[in-house]
Amino acid sequence: MDLLRRLFSNTQTASRQNTKIDVYPSLEKNKEYIENQLFHTSDLKSRSINFNQSEGLIFYLESLSDLQKIQKEIIQPIEEKRVGILDEVITSVEITTKSDLGEVPSALIQGNCVLLFEGTVQVIIVGVAAVNKRNISEPTNEGIIRGAHDGFIENLMTNLYLVRKRVENPELVVRYYQTGKATNTKLAVLFMQNLVNPDLVKEVDIRIGSIAMETTISPGVIAELIEDNPFSIFPQILYTERPDRAAAHLMDGRVVILTEGDPSALILPVTFFAFYQSPDDYQSRWIAGTFIRLIRFMSFIIASLLPALYIAIIGFHPEILPDSLILSVKGSVDKVPLPPIIEAFLMQITLEVLREAGIRLPSRVGQTIGIVGGLVIGESVVRAGLVSYPMVIVVALTAISSFVAPSNEISTATRILGFPLMILASLFGLIGITFGMLFILIHLCKLESFGTSYFAPVMPLRIKDLKDTFVRFPIWSLNQRPHDPHPKKFKQEGNSRRWKQDDSGKK
Repeated sequence: MDLLRRLFSNTQTASRQNTKIDVYPSLEKNKEYIENQLFHTSDLKSRSINFNQSEGLIFYLESLSDLQKIQKEIIQPIEEKRVGILDEVITSVEITTKSDLGEVPSALIQGNCVLLFEGTVQVIIVGVAAVNKRNISEPTNEGIIRGAHDGFIENLMTNLYLVRKRVENPELVVRYYQTGKATNTKLAVLFMQNLVNPDLVKEVDIRIGSIAMETTISPGVIAELIEDNPFSIFPQILYTERPDRAAAHLMDGRVVILTEGDPSALILPVTFFAFYQSPDDYQSRWIAGTFIRLIRFMSFIIASLLPALYIAIIGFHPEILPDSLILSVKGSVDKVPLPPIIEAFLMQITLEVLREAGIRLPSRVGQTIGIVGGLVIGESVVRAGLVSYPMVIVVALTAISSFVAPSNEISTATRILGFPLMILASLFGLIGITFGMLFILIHLCKLESFGTSYFAPVMPLRIKDLKDTFVRFPIWSLNQRPHDPHPKKFKQEGNSRRWKQDDSGKK
């Protein structure tokens, strides 16, 4: 019965919200309704005005509205004219007339002000929302070597401006959504009409429209609600604070989601290899870009496999090491009473604790804690005989390698991935690591991101797309868009060295 009562109550609430409420002719009744709907909040303000010999009221929330705009664009023109057509007197460019009083509370919450007059059954909504934002600055989570040093901020309109300045094309489409029944978080979905796959846009629309939570205030919440496999350790949506990165993915036929109140953009669909690519790869010469990208992929292997390999070799396969090296390693390991798996877990967890402490503390103190804590603890545990010197070196290389990835999400996934591999190595040696890596590879091949194979272009194999995956071929040879987002146009025009052809023709 209680369940039926709640369902019936929700149905009644929804029907009340969808029912149109006519504006009362009485100004006092309208005022009472608005105050009741906003629960007599203290920041709801009203001011009396007189226009065309009719008494009226201006309602606004002082915490959301720009008071100077209200004075300059509404009150001052009305007091000067006193008579006329109100739409022509008010100087604001955002002015609408409604006959539904039920729309007034949501309009006020968005920062608008509302005008009501005695004997009039219409409400006038004027856009006077205050804009409080920080200056455009370099993103803190994505280091920039070359290229533009501007990043997204918490203001949605500013972020749209940053993207549109890079893609000055009428084909760039922006669609607004609101999610979260309680928070009404505003989203913007961006895509190139002439490039994006229509099925992808439709799927994004369905998934965002199906969000029924009360609170969705961050891209992380939205990403977890719309991604294909939320139980996978690997991120399936790419986060970025760089407008140039978002613009580049738009031109590949992908979709970008921006959220009001957060400087991160969501890019989808993406592949595993997209997390190891950076806009800086295209700012340097292709040989340097290829070398740096190979270093990143090597860091993934080191960060996920090195502790497990050390445990397997020390515990099961010491014959792999050269004779000269095994003597020094054995001399250090024999002094430690703990098995290698306990050593590795102890050091890895200690590093994670130091890393988390460095993030939470103020920047100057955090750097000091990270450096001093790592040195002091590392030296102390070795002197105490709890950890061997080779294990300290292995864990240090693992920690450094995990931070090479340009994406924080894939960096975290890599560090977590190392723990089950260490357990398999301690139980079964190299055979356990082999089976663990096969399981990871199978999982990567099965995983999808909005209908796109997560391990493309390796699985399914596309030779042409490999030119911009593990390596980065010269720009003039990248004359096709990647196939994983299934864009409408694969061929990129004008991406060649025609001047070289012209010179050879003259000769």
